[in-house]
Amino acid sequence: MRGVVTVIGKDKVGIIAGVSQNLAEQNINILDVSQTIMDEYFTMMMSVDLSAMTVDFEAAKAQFHELGKTLGVKISIQNQEIFDAMHKL
Repeated sequence: MRGVVTVIGKDKVGIIAGVSQNLAEQNINILDVSQTIMDEYFTMMMSVDLSAMTVDFEAAKAQFHELGKTLGVKISIQNQEIFDAMHKL
């Protein structure tokens, strides 16, 4: 199963490191990543492989919510099939 992780917030040092570390701790592999800084705001989207994750999906969502508070950004994770269905025209 694949997922989509999005990160949005004011840019600061450590965002990519914090998100990547959390993914590694949950055994979630990064397949593709795109990130940019627009003015002072950091945005990142990752395609991830959830097939070997060590926690259930709801626990992963909760961990990202807490990490987002710590880093001062909003982090979301969704099943890629749901993400794709939501963004079809």
